[in-house]
Amino acid sequence: MRIYPFFANFAPMKTILKIIVLAVVACWPSQLSAQAYLKLNAPYALVGIVNVQTEFVISKHSSIAMDAYYSPWRSFKGKHLNYGIAMGEYRYFFKTATNGFYLSANAGMTIFDMHRPQFFVNGRIFSRQNQYGKGFGVMTGVGVGWEHHIGERWLVDVFVAFDKIWSWYNRYENDGTIIMHPQGHEHYEKPDPFNGSVEEMPVKGGISFGYRIFDPNKRK
Repeated sequence: MRIYPFFANFAPMKTILKIIVLAVVACWPSQLSAQAYLKLNAPYALVGIVNVQTEFVISKHSSIAMDAYYSPWRSFKGKHLNYGIAMGEYRYFFKTATNGFYLSANAGMTIFDMHRPQFFVNGRIFSRQNQYGKGFGVMTGVGVGWEHHIGERWLVDVFVAFDKIWSWYNRYENDGTIIMHPQGHEHYEKPDPFNGSVEEMPVKGGISFGYRIFDPNKRK
């Protein structure tokens, strides 16, 4: 009951998800079945994080992309990095769909057990918090990218996105001890470890290689 007001007031993600679902339904099967790509994020794969993406062309200048991320690392350089993300994204291309530069809008959700990243703290551009959190979150944001075809069926996708993230979690010391009085709860009459935060940060980026699922030469 305590978390309901957060979701009730989170209209941006609901609106974007509705638009994505309606676009997919409206365009199936004529457009989506004709141009669909399955992608893998190469830099993530090199460090053992799976980022699989599907992209469907829905008009001359637009596509819908669906992302799934999973990091299996219970510990990475001494820090927790175990999380999953599901995300939908609308992309607008300035030339034609899946060619050249594009702008995007996304919405998604995540579950995590990790030392959260932080930027420009204590003179460091990037670092990780000393305590870790276990919880879930929702996000929405914008991105930019560039796609280029390699032959008839392959393409490369270079992208980055920045999101606003609403998250709810319990925080723990490195030895696994739960923090019963997190920041902001110091003066509560009863211990309440369940905490929340809102942050803005990059949520995805990389270089994905995609393969066109349906052979264009076999279509009428």
